[in-house]
Amino acid sequence: MARYTGPKTKIARKFGEAIFGEDKSFEKRNYPPGQHGQNRRRGKKSEYAIQLAEKQKAKYTYGILERQFRNLFKKATAAQGITGEVLLQLCESRLDNVVYRMGIAPSRSAARQLVSHRHITVNGEKVNIPSYQLKPGDVVAVREKSKSLEAVQNSLANASHVYEWITWNSEKKEGTYVSIPQRIQIPENINEQFIVELYSK
Repeated sequence: MARYTGPKTKIARKFGEAIFGEDKSFEKRNYPPGQHGQNRRRGKKSEYAIQLAEKQKAKYTYGILERQFRNLFKKATAAQGITGEVLLQLCESRLDNVVYRMGIAPSRSAARQLVSHRHITVNGEKVNIPSYQLKPGDVVAVREKSKSLEAVQNSLANASHVYEWITWNSEKKEGTYVSIPQRIQIPENINEQFIVELYSK
């Protein structure tokens, strides 16, 4: 399974925000990477550079590689609605993202691992595809044998975010993907219009 395995703090510093979740190293050095760090003079970015950076930020945030991201964009273009908004909704509907949003895993990469290792079920069936697209009404749960996993228990104990488009039953360790989130309900700091402009060139 292809995924980004390089240095995460360096990427977060490049974008100026902790896109991979909590990062103590980023908090200590929240200035651009490189030998000259804060002192380097950076010229004005071109329109293309801004659009490309936004696309890269979205890809790293959701842990999606280029080909998969481009396919999602094609799907979003063919769908009804605002293309950029639909693109983010497709990213949010991925199984690994919803597992992360429900608090079952502390990060999207940890959620991807849980899904790949068959710890998660959708509507009672084991699903090991992180990019699996959920539909409203789908029930996502921790597999019975995996409920005692320390990583899952720790993550759920520390989970504090509540999303209107997801419900969670802590006793059963299962949640429902209630509806497709509206753009205002997606907390990611991504300007999706730049991504649409980049791919439309």
